[in-house]
Amino acid sequence: MDNIIPLLTIIGFVIVVSMVFSCTVVVKQQTSAIIERFGKYHCIMGPGLNFKIPIVDTVAARMDLRVRQLNVKVETKTQDNVFVHVVVAVQFHVLPGKVYEAHYKLANSEMQINSYVFDVVRARVPQVKLDDVFEKKDEIADAVKNELSHVMDDFGYTIVKALVVDIEPDPKVKEAMNEINAAQRLRVAASEKGEAERILKVKSAEAEAQSKALQGKGIADQRKAIVEGLRDSVDEFQKSIPGSSAQDVMNLVLMTQYFDTLKDLGATSATKAIFIPHSPGAISDIAAQLRMALMTAAEAETKQG
Repeated sequence: MDNIIPLLTIIGFVIVVSMVFSCTVVVKQQTSAIIERFGKYHCIMGPGLNFKIPIVDTVAARMDLRVRQLNVKVETKTQDNVFVHVVVAVQFHVLPGKVYEAHYKLANSEMQINSYVFDVVRARVPQVKLDDVFEKKDEIADAVKNELSHVMDDFGYTIVKALVVDIEPDPKVKEAMNEINAAQRLRVAASEKGEAERILKVKSAEAEAQSKALQGKGIADQRKAIVEGLRDSVDEFQKSIPGSSAQDVMNLVLMTQYFDTLKDLGATSATKAIFIPHSPGAISDIAAQLRMALMTAAEAETKQG
């Protein structure tokens, strides 16, 4: 009898503790607990410590109120008959005031959202061409959000945002688009290169023309300077040597230039040998030949006159 009393005490303590735990419901933050009494909806418990009647009340479900994201991949075709995969990310959460509707009206929220995304995308994308799909992805996302918001609000869900996060054409189509883009870029590059070469040639021709013009002007100035120098030399020579004529001065200048030419040819590094059809002792003959040529030219001018 003495052993039965401690055993009954322990059993009673366990029963009391079990009843206390069965009477309490702990709900986490951003979560709501749906309580049913004998299978019928009774109430919704918020975050924190809550109490219920053991056995009579049960926790039917716990609804997460945080924002969730569902990625839906839709295969459809564009107006120009190109098949693409459009990935739409839908962000949604349960409205705190509509936990009842979210649990009892809709069995599978993600499947419902998935169906509406398929419906909207397959209604919109076939109306535009492939190139326009990339440009109008925001319009498609807005259409998905508006459609879902209108429908899902009745089921206790709100749509935060819908985003078109990826558009994948068929691999062969993508490769063809890349090749077209590459060809266009090569064509632009070739055009720019040709334009650059044309500009270089034009500038080179302008520079060459300017150089030749300056060179011609330099030669003309050089000849003018030579003529003026010769005139001054003749005047000085006649003043220094009375009785000398201009023809004598020109003969002397001619001889001087002849020997200067020979000196310049010998001083050139590329010159290996110079063949002179006379000996150093025949200088007088050269002068005589030059004078004879000058006299002949003078007589010819006289006869013509």
